[in-house]
Amino acid sequence: MRCARPSPGRPAPDAARRSRTMSPPPMRPARRHDRAWERLARAMATVVACAVLAACGTSDTGTSAGPGASPATMAAATAPALTAEPGRAGDDRDRPPADGRPTPDGPPGPYFDDAAAALGVDFVHDAGVAGTYHFPEINGSGVAAFDYDGDGDVDLYFCQGGVVADADDPAVAAAAAAAPGRLFRNRLKETGTLGFEDVTAGAGLDRRRGYGAGAAVGDIDNDGDADLYLTNFGHNQLWRNDGDGTFTDVTDAAGVDDPRWSTSAAFVDYDRDGWLDLAVVNYVDFSVATHKPCYSPTGARDYCSPQSYKPVPGRLFRNRGDGTFEDRSGPTGYASDYGPGLGIVAGDFDDDGWPDLLVANDGTENQLWMNRGGTRFENTARVAGVAYNADGATEAGMGVVAEDVDGDGDDDVFISHLTGEHNSLWVNDGHAVFTEVSERAGLAATSFPETGFGLGSLDLDGDGWIDFVVVNGAVNIAGAAAGAGGATADDPLAPYRQRHQLFLNRGDGTFSDVSAAGGGAFATPDVGRGLAVADLDDDGDPDVVMSNAHGPARVLVNRLGPPAAWLGLRLVDGTAGGRDAYGAVATLRLADGRALRRRVHADGSYLSARDPRVLFGLGAGAAVAAVDIRWPDGSAQTLGAGDVALDAYATVSRTPGQGAQP
Repeated sequence: MRCARPSPGRPAPDAARRSRTMSPPPMRPARRHDRAWERLARAMATVVACAVLAACGTSDTGTSAGPGASPATMAAATAPALTAEPGRAGDDRDRPPADGRPTPDGPPGPYFDDAAAALGVDFVHDAGVAGTYHFPEINGSGVAAFDYDGDGDVDLYFCQGGVVADADDPAVAAAAAAAPGRLFRNRLKETGTLGFEDVTAGAGLDRRRGYGAGAAVGDIDNDGDADLYLTNFGHNQLWRNDGDGTFTDVTDAAGVDDPRWSTSAAFVDYDRDGWLDLAVVNYVDFSVATHKPCYSPTGARDYCSPQSYKPVPGRLFRNRGDGTFEDRSGPTGYASDYGPGLGIVAGDFDDDGWPDLLVANDGTENQLWMNRGGTRFENTARVAGVAYNADGATEAGMGVVAEDVDGDGDDDVFISHLTGEHNSLWVNDGHAVFTEVSERAGLAATSFPETGFGLGSLDLDGDGWIDFVVVNGAVNIAGAAAGAGGATADDPLAPYRQRHQLFLNRGDGTFSDVSAAGGGAFATPDVGRGLAVADLDDDGDPDVVMSNAHGPARVLVNRLGPPAAWLGLRLVDGTAGGRDAYGAVATLRLADGRALRRRVHADGSYLSARDPRVLFGLGAGAAVAAVDIRWPDGSAQTLGAGDVALDAYATVSRTPGQGAQP
């Protein structure tokens, strides 16, 4: 049982009634242990929590904000007041109580400064809220962190919403012209100081063909420049990077459009032919023409759930290597199973050298697409243990990441979920068989009241262990945070605001919730959606970029400073134009016997793309023995301790005989 999104039809007469029309629960896999008493206890707790949340979150939400609500007006109310610190921008608003104090399991906070305004990032998302409760309004949009101009630092692109209109409606073009997605160029390399400038128009990215959802980054033509794929409610777009600071829309020529509601996407060379292919996740068959009225448990209008519409299959496009793609969704089996997809991540989960795909679905079972030799995929999610949670129930999967969380040399999986559920961590046994360990890891109870979307995997404190950051924001009134407030003309999504969370890996299989030490961005509720991790200032510690539905973006600069020692690597394929070698794995072997594993990727999270460089925090007193690299084609390379310099980034190419480049 769960606190759920509203279903179409008449308002529910009883606040205790569920607001979501649910399909019959899936049969619980026979191999799972019967933990009846645990399930009963959690179900009872869920009922109580749902009733409390519904009662607390609906007093001021009987009516929605009217047309004309402006996210720009909200920016002044939600953007932190900034004060300058030597060398950094500060955030002195709403400091958490832990400011300056050690947390039980981490260094003193606050960990991040929200420096968006000080750095010149003034993006404000427009959800197109007009009082009609069109479904895409509440799902938000993503952000891409990538080096578009090839100067060595990380730039930012934010997807924009606008007017919710069906594909080919003239209103889409009008909204795009009024409020395009925004590209911000990082000026770090030119000026020596972190800062951004808006270069959207000059780059040619001021023309979009749909209501913006997500972004994926990959070099489709092996020319060394990062290209950009944008998913939309409406027509998707592929923007080819021309290498001179501009982009060209090659969607139609490449054959990668999808006029339906696409969400997340991932570039992956699934057939290992040296060209990046494209996997796209689609959501449901919503359209403005088929829009349905949905209601909260109290009878107030609210946003629908995915169960109100039929899911639609995703698409898998194979790169032919000549600038065009062919749709292989059917022949590979990728479209044979599907749900309301929101997140996707690639990873070699069984370590056979072929990249697999994991899709997080909203309210139905997830799919784990195991790659069978580059020609077909097999969905093994049920037998692998990631289709359902530990109790055999489906959950509302939003964002997803795949990282070696427990340090055993394989990719584990973390998925964010709806209020009344909990975020789920599955550990991999190395053969693509997973065990959910959310409760024992300390990640379940603390996430129960929140609705998680974007996820970030990062080594926050530089101790070598993967930590998590989660952006939260409700999708219905019942799931809203207590005290979030009612909708206003200036802030129509106020009832849906929740606080973001930060989890520190203790290194013993458990995590600590250190959100109170995260800084002002973790104390101020948002309708959080997209998230990307990137080292924006190249100082060796990870920064975080957040996109919020109908609100200003956040750029969180890590203020802990670099760890005692660190190593950053950009792994590129010299035989493929020097593009980022997605799927390559770097294992840093330390003199004390520890091994830290990182995979090159830009996918994961929710609707977003991250910095593909790998970053190792070595911790105090650690010494490097070697770096082992396994390239996507299966070849291997080892760098000795003398081949790489600590406390700096180096580029390593697959080209035979070429070592690390500063």
